[in-house]
Amino acid sequence: MRRRRLIALVIAVTAIIAAFGFAVLAAHRVRGSAEQVSAAYFRAWREADVREMAGLVDRPPADFVSRHLTFSEELHVEAIELRPGPVRSTGEETAEVTFTGTRRLRDFGPWPFTATLRLAVREREWKVVWTPETLHPLLKDGGTLDLAAFDGPPVELVTSEGDPIPRNSYAEAYLDRLRPEFDPAEEGLALVAAVPGRAEQRLMTRAPEPGTQRTTLSRPVQAAAARALDGVEDAAIVALRPSTGEVLAVADRLRDSRSAFHDLFPPGSTFKTITAAALLTAGLDPAAEVSCPAAYTIPFHRSFANAGRLDHGTLSFADAFAHSCNTTFVQEAVTRLEEEDLRETAEEWGFHRTLPTGVGGRCGALEDPVDLDWFGANAIGQGTVVASPLCMAAVAAAVRDGTWRPPRLLPAEVVRRVEGSAPPPVTLDAGVVAALRDMMTAVVDHGTASRAGLPEGVSGKTGTAEVEGGPDHGWFIGYRDDLAFCVFVRHGGSGRSAALPITARFVNGL
Repeated sequence: MRRRRLIALVIAVTAIIAAFGFAVLAAHRVRGSAEQVSAAYFRAWREADVREMAGLVDRPPADFVSRHLTFSEELHVEAIELRPGPVRSTGEETAEVTFTGTRRLRDFGPWPFTATLRLAVREREWKVVWTPETLHPLLKDGGTLDLAAFDGPPVELVTSEGDPIPRNSYAEAYLDRLRPEFDPAEEGLALVAAVPGRAEQRLMTRAPEPGTQRTTLSRPVQAAAARALDGVEDAAIVALRPSTGEVLAVADRLRDSRSAFHDLFPPGSTFKTITAAALLTAGLDPAAEVSCPAAYTIPFHRSFANAGRLDHGTLSFADAFAHSCNTTFVQEAVTRLEEEDLRETAEEWGFHRTLPTGVGGRCGALEDPVDLDWFGANAIGQGTVVASPLCMAAVAAAVRDGTWRPPRLLPAEVVRRVEGSAPPPVTLDAGVVAALRDMMTAVVDHGTASRAGLPEGVSGKTGTAEVEGGPDHGWFIGYRDDLAFCVFVRHGGSGRSAALPITARFVNGL
């Protein structure tokens, strides 16, 4: 009996000791495993269960949930794929998992990354040791990831046909002035990584296609004008479509930017086109006989001479125009015209007007003369008369079309938006225009522009403008079919020697 009691006592003591030992072992046992916790974390991440993820993290930051949600919202994350590698022990109570992932961004598509999930035993339980680079490695050291808008590419200016502007076109100054008038069609977007103290890095970009804006430039006409000026300094060609006023070409190698549209020069004998219009309006017939002596002196005033002091004797008014007789035009102007007649005719043909082309522009000007000396000089494009090459191209275009039209480098509705309304077209006297066409044809047929290599169908007027203190300016204005043009060579010499060879290269190159 006593033996049974002893056995029972031993069993009870053994049970107590065993229970105590189990309790001690249980108290020191680590709950879970690195494999289990990492698998649960990746599963919750895939399911976007951020609160479940936070429960697996050791002491998660207060903004853990909002940081994950904001990251996905601001970067427009639509989905995420996670591909964890094996769990690798890095110590008795530490481990890590290298994993790859791909976020699909609404704006850019797939965005792959590689990161590391670190784990450790904390208070006898495996936990994720979270840092910002767990979310993405570029968030390390205070880094940020953001979407940033940027200006799209500038608008591409193209020809009226929709083609690129020819290279080396000598129109760059005009195009550079136009581009700021047109905003990019839309903004680009970039995924930008930034780390304090380092330059920002664009990881992915979405740049919009450049928008285009058609100009009135014609690719073949612009190319012909530019190649005609190759090797020529301080010269310009402006070409217009007479029926619309569209600028078909502007090749400007003058020293000052956009000089062919904005700067004014004495036009010399090209202005005789306007003086002739005034004389025709006053009743002088193209066939009327006039005198063209080598020199002519206005009674009690100064003397004027022809170029080379040539004496053409008596000839028709049309031939006096063809041979550019200074003496004829001075004598007829001071005899038949009042001061306001010449000014009003010039204004009818565009003078004293601003020209809203899209890049601005001026036509020309002349002051009322103080006496007959100045009036005679004005009649031959000297004195107070000044004009831009653009203005004189518009004069030639008006002869061809019968209507003076304001020139423009952009579609009319775009010019109105950029610069405001243009002056209205002016319908010219049909009889005056018809006579001027015949007279400009005579210039090329047997006048100052004859035998200069111009192709059939070209009509025009030469001009040589005297410049105080420097060589003459050379001019030629003309037209052929629905193309009018002005060629100007600053300080180049006479119109025949300086402007006509360029004109021939230009027109023959079309």
